[in-house]
Amino acid sequence: MLNPLIKNAYKILDGRELTRDEALELGEKITGPEILDLVSLANKVRTKFCGTFVPCSIVNAKSGSCSQNCKFCAQSAHHNTEIESYELLDQEKVIEAAGALNGSDVEFFGYVTSGFGYLKVDAEFEKILETLDKLHERYPDLQLCVSLGILSRETAKLLSEHNVQRYNMNLQVAPQRYSDLIATTHTIEEKIQTIKYLQEFGVEICCGGIFGLGETMSDRVEMALAVRELKVEGSPLNVLVPIKGTPLEHQTPITPAEVAKSFALFRLINPHNQIKFAAGRESVMKDFMGLLMLSGLDSLMTGGYLTIRGRSIAEDAKFIEELKDFS
Repeated sequence: MLNPLIKNAYKILDGRELTRDEALELGEKITGPEILDLVSLANKVRTKFCGTFVPCSIVNAKSGSCSQNCKFCAQSAHHNTEIESYELLDQEKVIEAAGALNGSDVEFFGYVTSGFGYLKVDAEFEKILETLDKLHERYPDLQLCVSLGILSRETAKLLSEHNVQRYNMNLQVAPQRYSDLIATTHTIEEKIQTIKYLQEFGVEICCGGIFGLGETMSDRVEMALAVRELKVEGSPLNVLVPIKGTPLEHQTPITPAEVAKSFALFRLINPHNQIKFAAGRESVMKDFMGLLMLSGLDSLMTGGYLTIRGRSIAEDAKFIEELKDFS
């Protein structure tokens, strides 16, 4: 017999929304085998409103030495992680990375830099704009998703004028937990304002977060609700990969069942978003990767995650083809 809480959530298939109280109750009370019922509903919602699976790929265009103190991040200068650091990549290296996607089904190419962001137009920002123009000129069918940190209205407007289709700005956690679980060198309000600037100029937004930072299930629901309120197009979801040298290196991993429930709830709260499984897919979730992709997700990050290697594009292409049998 289907749990009445899950039965009620089937209203999403009719175009109705979960309330905050309903979502929080699902997060609190659905456990054990009933998680698979929740996963099944999330997959039905994904099939109805989103359809096929979409792969995305990124280039780490500027690595390490970041002034921000995000607790999970290998690139922060506040942590001793011994990763490779380098300044902004030359334009041709970025073009080469994009060219490697030729012949694949990758639709979005992410250009990502470490650092606080760009409040003013400096020489580095101008170089980024030139690179974005060249990428569009060389690969006009490749949609550009950019992640440069916090922006001003001026820099957001310029990105909208230089072929940026989407911008990635993750909440990471429920907004009220940001300074506690993520960083104190910038605020969640600055991130949300960046999103609003970009939306003002017609740039789509990719906004999600990380599970396993020490947050509660209720915190995850609150993050999903905050994303819904922002009316974004995409949502990358990561499972924490504890990195040596960061404050979270000894964080206990969350279970696959917890991740499945969290992913499913995120889909039920955001039925129309493109929801992407990013970091932690292969390295943390391992044998449960397929189940988790069927927990309402319709996209994945392929080829690697900034400082963490991932599976090859060819392997993931085969994986996506097999997932289509469940659509």
